[in-house]
Amino acid sequence: MGGAIMTLKEQIEGALKDAIRSRDETRRNALRMLLTAMKNKEKEVRRELETAEIRQLIGAAMKQRREAAELYRKGGREDLASVEERESEVLREFLPEPLSREALEALVDEVIREVGAAGPKDMGKVMQAIMPKVAGRAEGKAVNDCVRRRLTS
Repeated sequence: MGGAIMTLKEQIEGALKDAIRSRDETRRNALRMLLTAMKNKEKEVRRELETAEIRQLIGAAMKQRREAAELYRKGGREDLASVEERESEVLREFLPEPLSREALEALVDEVIREVGAAGPKDMGKVMQAIMPKVAGRAEGKAVNDCVRRRLTS
């Protein structure tokens, strides 16, 4: 390989091999599930996934884990809730640093200018353009709220 930069997919596959070797079940399970989701998505789109698409899948998987943890807590199953949270933390490692509120607002303003959005009716156009740019660095709800605030002010 000669010092070639590893793709995100290769990093995840390498981490899975390490988790299997070190017998880290939580890590192994989280990474296996992620790789399965990636393979399914690749079959669906009939090509290799781009980094932004992988990050979107990671974000969705983390959201599922958080929601599951919440449901387990409500059901009094702290043991299962903490497993879900640990798996979410494993996935978090493969995402870039989250955007600060200021950085998100600056990016939203930039995209609003790029697409020429004039008001709330352009919400969909802005969201479509911005989501690939924030993949894995901000939650969809936060982005949506920010875009809505900027378009209505």
